[in-house]
Amino acid sequence: MIAYLDMPSGISGDMFLGCLIDAGWPLAALQATIEQMALPAGLWSVQADTVMRGALRATLVNVQAAEGDQHRHLSDVGQIIQAGQLPATVQNRAMAVFTRLAQAEASVHGTTVEEVHFHEVGALDAIIDIVGVCAGLHALGIEQLYASGVPLGEGWTMTAHGRVPLPAPATLNLLAAAQAPTRPAPGPGELVTPTGAALLAEFAIFTQPRMQLQRIGMGTGQKDFAWPNVARLWLGEAVDSGQLVQIETNIDDMNPELYAAVSQNLFAAGALDVWTTPIQMKKGRPGLLLSVLVAAAKETTLADLLLRETTTLGVRVHHVHRHIARREFATVQTTFGAVQVKLKWVNGELLGAKPEYEDCLRLANEYHVPVRQVYEATQAAAYAFIK
Repeated sequence: MIAYLDMPSGISGDMFLGCLIDAGWPLAALQATIEQMALPAGLWSVQADTVMRGALRATLVNVQAAEGDQHRHLSDVGQIIQAGQLPATVQNRAMAVFTRLAQAEASVHGTTVEEVHFHEVGALDAIIDIVGVCAGLHALGIEQLYASGVPLGEGWTMTAHGRVPLPAPATLNLLAAAQAPTRPAPGPGELVTPTGAALLAEFAIFTQPRMQLQRIGMGTGQKDFAWPNVARLWLGEAVDSGQLVQIETNIDDMNPELYAAVSQNLFAAGALDVWTTPIQMKKGRPGLLLSVLVAAAKETTLADLLLRETTTLGVRVHHVHRHIARREFATVQTTFGAVQVKLKWVNGELLGAKPEYEDCLRLANEYHVPVRQVYEATQAAAYAFIK
């Protein structure tokens, strides 16, 4: 499944949660997710209400956290997230979001990631928002999130560092790092929070996909504007548009015996093709370029598989496009029996037929003849079929 986040009025953590709950993720599942972080009892509460924003119905998720003035470092947030019983995928994505926030804050304030003090985004309600969104996307089976252009309003907002201009500096840094497209906002105000921007930067590809819609989730935030303050999450299945990605990585330190298993798992996860190319790497070491061709909607799934099942520390992604011939299957009769062939069509013209190897191998073993002999007999029958 894929999802498209339509942001006519921006995005924040609670708006994103509202979209997920409205799209079918149970509130009880969000609450169970928070409980898995082993937070002290009585410090937090979460409820969801149906509200009206102008003429539109939307879900408002209200996260309350009763704690004092907490200024946490990235390591403190990591201890909270990793101390619980959350799925590893949710933990890893949540930590990736907070790492992006730390990098943006460090850039804004001229310090290091380790020294950054999270203020608003380090509070329990922000942690709940981010972990909740990561868990909700995972629970709904959303393999890839797409997003619209980001509306950015002007003005000022008050932070722990005093007044800052809008969009907030950390928000701008996060969106710039993700090369997110922006557009004029419907009016002034903070429409995109740093939490919302970090979630977008981690999860979203900023384009509208071809998809078969199944349901829509409508979320809203705490703020009221002169327009309906809503975000919409469109859920559905990807429609093949020929848009593909090529994921690749250079490896020089992995046991060659493991490549077959990795390749098998990549195909099982939806890869269209997997191949290796010998390359020369630094320090004169021979290595392999491992390449994977896959539909863009499955990019995240296969990139994660490569990171988990190989020794690589990172992968590269290139967007590609292909032109394909129409293919269909037919069965032809040979002296050895029936063999399936794959027919190739271009612009309505039948141009070729390729025997299925497994059928040829089965018949060759049955008749105790070389596979080549069955293959050639099948090709002759196939070309006669074409004519």
